[in-house]
Amino acid sequence: MKKVFVFFFSMVLLSSCVKTADSVLTEQDVQETVAAVMAAKPEADSARVARGVAQAAALWQAQDGTAEEFKAFAVAQVAANDTERAALMEQLSRIWERCYESADMLSVELLKPTQLTNAATPGEPDWIMSAYSPMAHFSDDMFANKMAFLTILNFPHYTLAEKNTLGGEWSRFEWAAARMGDMFTTRVPARVEQEVAQAYADAENYIADYNIYMGSLLTEDGRRLWDEDVVLLSHWNLRDELKANYGKDTLSQERQEMIFRVMQRIIDQSIPRAVINAPCDWKPYSNTCAHPNREPDTRYERILGHFHAYQQVDVYCPQAPTAIIRNFEESIEMPMAQIDSLFRSLLSAPEVAAVGKLIEQRLGRGLRPYDIWYDGFKTRATLDQDALTEQTRRRYPDAEAFRRDMPRMLQTMGFAPEKAREICSHIVVEPARGSGHAWPALGRQEPARLRTRIGQGGMDYKGYNIAVHEFGHNVEQVLDLYDIDYYTLAGVPNTAFTEASAFLFQARDLELLENKKSPTKTLSNSPLKGENSSLPLREGQGGSKSPSMGDVEGLDLDIFWSMYEIMGVSLVDMQMWQWLYAHPEADAISLREATLRIAKEVWNQYYEPVLGEHDCTLLAIYSHMVDVPMYLPNYPIGNIVQFQLSQHLRQCPTPQAWAEEYTRIYQQGRLTPNHWLLQAVGATPSIDPMLEAVRKALQ
Repeated sequence: MKKVFVFFFSMVLLSSCVKTADSVLTEQDVQETVAAVMAAKPEADSARVARGVAQAAALWQAQDGTAEEFKAFAVAQVAANDTERAALMEQLSRIWERCYESADMLSVELLKPTQLTNAATPGEPDWIMSAYSPMAHFSDDMFANKMAFLTILNFPHYTLAEKNTLGGEWSRFEWAAARMGDMFTTRVPARVEQEVAQAYADAENYIADYNIYMGSLLTEDGRRLWDEDVVLLSHWNLRDELKANYGKDTLSQERQEMIFRVMQRIIDQSIPRAVINAPCDWKPYSNTCAHPNREPDTRYERILGHFHAYQQVDVYCPQAPTAIIRNFEESIEMPMAQIDSLFRSLLSAPEVAAVGKLIEQRLGRGLRPYDIWYDGFKTRATLDQDALTEQTRRRYPDAEAFRRDMPRMLQTMGFAPEKAREICSHIVVEPARGSGHAWPALGRQEPARLRTRIGQGGMDYKGYNIAVHEFGHNVEQVLDLYDIDYYTLAGVPNTAFTEASAFLFQARDLELLENKKSPTKTLSNSPLKGENSSLPLREGQGGSKSPSMGDVEGLDLDIFWSMYEIMGVSLVDMQMWQWLYAHPEADAISLREATLRIAKEVWNQYYEPVLGEHDCTLLAIYSHMVDVPMYLPNYPIGNIVQFQLSQHLRQCPTPQAWAEEYTRIYQQGRLTPNHWLLQAVGATPSIDPMLEAVRKALQ
């Protein structure tokens, strides 16, 4: 549930193209400039000079000067040799880090009232400023003062194909130089960038306040299934509550069925407006409410807000004229067709039906659509969730208590005490209004931020589980920023790779709660079961009666089933955006109907044969479809990476070796996905290892 820093994520979608109609220099101007530079600086690399001059010329506009002024600027600013270029890299890195860091720190302060529960109650000025982007004019300013041109001339851009082809032979400096070349590849006006920021803020604020008061839900015969104080955020907390109710009593399944119906009402927007973020009695099945007016397609209006903002960006990006291309080619750095094929291969694999049959046997009933969130392969599925919540609330009454405990958690995972304290000194923990997210630092003078929900009684188990996930993000964010060799390599190839780190941590949440080290080869939630564990077991699920399998096999099946769920969700998100570009004049009503149709089609093809219910719309429930465009594919890619990392890390003989190898892997920084994974585990992204492991687990 990582929430991407809006500026950082949106800038990737903004930056991907080369030449626009506003360019004023000719090919002859380019050739003459290259010749002039090489005559003045014969030690410079001629191929790099030619590339840099051509790319800078493509973005040079009338207000920047004449052709002669461009030539003079290039001759003056191109580094004469490798030594000068290395010094320039250091200077530019320092400047950009300070720019990003300062803007990030300002955003953090401005957004506190709308994002944190321990801040001032947000007023109208706070909501207005939540849409403000401190970096909206950054690109305009850097082209106006010609810092952008100086950067392009010395650090030209390489395409994804070139990075994947050439990157295997590059040094760390050459990788850092290539990432410097990704900074200025287009000139999107500040007013357009601000429109993108506004769309993000509108969607994020909408989702952050989309709570359902569960104590107000009524069965058709008037019963309440939850206590009055239970308030759940859509969709994350609703999903987690559904997972927590896998039990053998009638109430548990009755709750699951009601959550399923609530989700359907949210998706098709038949949900009454009065029950959103307010206590109001409501019967979800018959949709009976004292105030029956439905939500007016706000969910789809927010998605359209993103689309219309990106339509304005498209005009300035003829080389990558849609947000789809920019997202997959420039942000994720994996073509959409490759991702689509990867997902469909797993969804159609025979292992899906086999795992579905196993789940059906365990549940002792036919599968229902919401069983895409079946949680029984984890150790936590055998445990009493209420008792776990009592334990987490005692240990973590507030955010500060969790922060104090983080070094101990890292030591449990194998980090040396001094290193654990150092990492945690760069992380702050804050109570979130939304579901929780990890906010990365963009400079080494600020901390990474862990946000999670903390109720009045302390951190419940769901909040703790999410907090451990976000902690996994934060540890990655610290290691590949504070310990990186070049600032432009800070981070990971794409957000899927930080999700992989978060998944690795989240899978061990019970081990961290238990404060006992598990055998490193298992990388399981906890090695402790039955009478050997102090964790609270559900009634009737102790010892040999536990439905969990061996730690390794259970974890493999759990990852596989999670991938099965989120890949379908991602396909719906991807196809929805393809539909938007095919129907640019669409309104919220037609978008809603198209999304429902797409969700049904994906369900009928890949999920109905296993889970039943023709024309189910459940795959369209994810909140990230609304607040972060096309983010969802990062989750299943993250699962794929997580599994390949898990298999690799299982070979570590000790917890200390695990921590050292994890650190080595994540200190690679922002290579492309293929090169990062090759250097991490010796393979490129693939579902084959997962399918092989599932076959073994099923045996």
